[in-house]
Amino acid sequence: MTVRKLLFAVSLLFFATGPYAYAADVLDFVETERQASTDIADTLWQLAELGYLEQNSSSTLQNYLAEREFTIEQGVADIPTAFVAKYGRGGPTIALLAEFDALPGLSQAAVPTRLAEKEGAPGHACGHHLFGAASVAAASALASWLDANGVEATIKLVGTPAEEGGSGKVYLARAGVFDDVDVVLHWHPSDRNSASPSSSTANKSGRFTFRGRAAHAASAPDRGRSALDGVEAMNYMVNLMREHVPQTARIHYVITDGGDAPNIVPEEAQVYYYVRHPKPSQVVSLFKRVVKAADAAAMGTETAVSVEVMHGNYPVMPNHTLAQVVHDNMLGLGGIRYDEAEQAFAEKIQASFQIPRLPLGSERQVQPYVFRQGMGSTDVGDVSWLVPTVGFTTATWVPGTSAHSWQAVAAGGMSIGHKGMHLATKLLAQTAVDLIERPTLIAAATEELKRSQGPDFKYSALLGDRLPPLDYRR
Repeated sequence: MTVRKLLFAVSLLFFATGPYAYAADVLDFVETERQASTDIADTLWQLAELGYLEQNSSSTLQNYLAEREFTIEQGVADIPTAFVAKYGRGGPTIALLAEFDALPGLSQAAVPTRLAEKEGAPGHACGHHLFGAASVAAASALASWLDANGVEATIKLVGTPAEEGGSGKVYLARAGVFDDVDVVLHWHPSDRNSASPSSSTANKSGRFTFRGRAAHAASAPDRGRSALDGVEAMNYMVNLMREHVPQTARIHYVITDGGDAPNIVPEEAQVYYYVRHPKPSQVVSLFKRVVKAADAAAMGTETAVSVEVMHGNYPVMPNHTLAQVVHDNMLGLGGIRYDEAEQAFAEKIQASFQIPRLPLGSERQVQPYVFRQGMGSTDVGDVSWLVPTVGFTTATWVPGTSAHSWQAVAAGGMSIGHKGMHLATKLLAQTAVDLIERPTLIAAATEELKRSQGPDFKYSALLGDRLPPLDYRR
């Protein structure tokens, strides 16, 4: 007997005699997936695979869904770890996003003090192991709900790799993966429970590689042309540029290659830039100015420069119609409650913060419904400009925890993370049911998106026509 048939048989026994004798409740199906999704989250947390290298993590999610009779399409958009899993037939089509990549250099044990499991290894400091596990569990619960109630709809789970700087979803959007989708649902681990509509910044990044001429730095410096001088001249000019950019712009860089030795004039050097702004058009304009600074630096240092665009993301397009549905469901489900051991863990974690942003106890609450403009970026943005999209956060981390921190890795590897993940699974599943049962909500969300896009909108990826950078984390 397949997993799907077993779950369906159990549901028939319950719903024939239980309180839902006439209609199966999706939250009960969510409960049947609780342990399996916890195990998946823990497996992905241990794997901690970087963007576009998540072969085992992707396979784990695919195997879970295949066992539950989803049809799987692998390697979509020329990305080996990307996949699409479908269940059901007819419309509407509800897509759930599932991320699963980790971050470099943030290995951490599931303990409330800084302790790397393996020094220098990756870690799930953004909680994408929880993200992926909750999404596939919600998809499976929805499939069971469709069967139990004889509902015609399609559930489309999209496995989206390399969110962290790899823009995986942009390549999927560009390839048309979301063209047949009516609504996209996603979520993200956080230190709070919130379904407020929000936006992010558009983002474009590039690696600027300067090439000069090597020489002995002491005996023949006149024969050399320093690629590092090119990098430093570029950085100096961009830093002067900061006075003359919009206040909501953000420009960051790191020197990824500064040469080999002080006594060798560097023949090659590289700097990696991110440019952000809430408007895509401003990001395009600012990035062109950064490129001009690079060209000028190369001219002044008699070096050559090339730029490789690494990724580009649109800002998230908020959808208030959908956000209100999720917020109402979140209020109905409530927040997270710690047991005694979790409370002690949380207190130790909070003691490591200089200034906690939220007090302990706020994990039990739902944050007020208010629009939020974030300054970070995500590749969900591109999806949200093409399809009505809604996201939310749940308290998978101790209140006050910052993403991309060891504290986030620690909580994500134990029961605090699991509890937030299970709440997310419920919200994804319940919201999908609401949309399937109330098609007028989908129509209203679609109309809102069209108004927000404007009459002349035509999608063009900020990263252009480049192929997915499958080796960017190697």
